[in-house]
Amino acid sequence: MRYENPCATADVIVERDKQILLIKRKHEPFRNMWALPGGHLDCGKETLEITAVRELKEETGISVNEEDLEFFRVYSEPDRDPRGHYITHVYVAKAFNGQPVADDDANDARFFSIKKLPKLAFDHEKILNDYFKNGDL
Repeated sequence: MRYENPCATADVIVERDKQILLIKRKHEPFRNMWALPGGHLDCGKETLEITAVRELKEETGISVNEEDLEFFRVYSEPDRDPRGHYITHVYVAKAFNGQPVADDDANDARFFSIKKLPKLAFDHEKILNDYFKNGDL
C-alpha cells in the first residue's frame, strides 16, 4: 500500500483583552480573507512549536517564546484546506511581545473583539468556536 503524506501546519490563537489576533491573507487560497496566523512546518528542520513561533513573527511581528505556547488541538479534516490534506496543530499564546504589523504572507494584522470577528478563512471559525466553548475566553 502506498501512503500519501499530508502537510503539517501550526496556527496560533493570540488573545488580548477578549480580542483575537487575525491576519488578512495576501495569497490564495482565501486571498484577502481573515485568518489565524500560522503556516507550514519546515519539514526536517523544525518542530511544530518552532513553526508556530516563526510564522507568528513573520506574519504579524508578534514575538512569543516557545515555552509560552500552550497546545490547544489538532484539526485534520481532509477537506479543511482546498490545496489538499492539511493537518494543523493549534497553539495558544497568552504571553507575547510587540504590536501587530503585517508582513510576509499577510496584508494586515490586527486584534478583533471576540464579539465582532469577520468571516474567516479555512476552518478557523470552527477552531475559534471550539476555543470559546473550551472556556478559555
